[in-house]
Amino acid sequence: MDRLILQKAASYCAYQERTQDELRQKLKTWGVWGDEAEELIAELVSQNYLNEERFAKTYAGGKFRMKQWGKRRISQELTRRGLTDYTIQQGMKEIDDESYLSTLNVLLTKKNAALQKTESSALQRKQKLARYALSKGYESEAVWKLINELT
Repeated sequence: MDRLILQKAASYCAYQERTQDELRQKLKTWGVWGDEAEELIAELVSQNYLNEERFAKTYAGGKFRMKQWGKRRISQELTRRGLTDYTIQQGMKEIDDESYLSTLNVLLTKKNAALQKTESSALQRKQKLARYALSKGYESEAVWKLINELT
């Protein structure tokens, strides 16, 4: 195992949380693949540079707080990145149920206020609110419950 590549991969993982798939892709660009790449990944996991559960927690918490994404969208993105269901569930524990519903309520309230200026029909406003919240990845049951309370 090349020590230089190991150092380079370690600094790549230390800079920002990564998944094993992301590291595999980066190693390919550096000309490392197959067994050598798997050895490097195993070494970085053992040294705790690479931890997919930590990645899932950081990603889920960050996307929820910064972009106000819903659990469905975050879960889809984590699945797309090749994480296991268990790892995704651990990441989702970072999102507190109370703040989740509160964030959804704030999003819908702001959007409703903006739509009231342009949309006179209550039905169309409800549809646009639902489409907006669903596109952010919130669950339809929670979305419709809050929309009906708002309007």
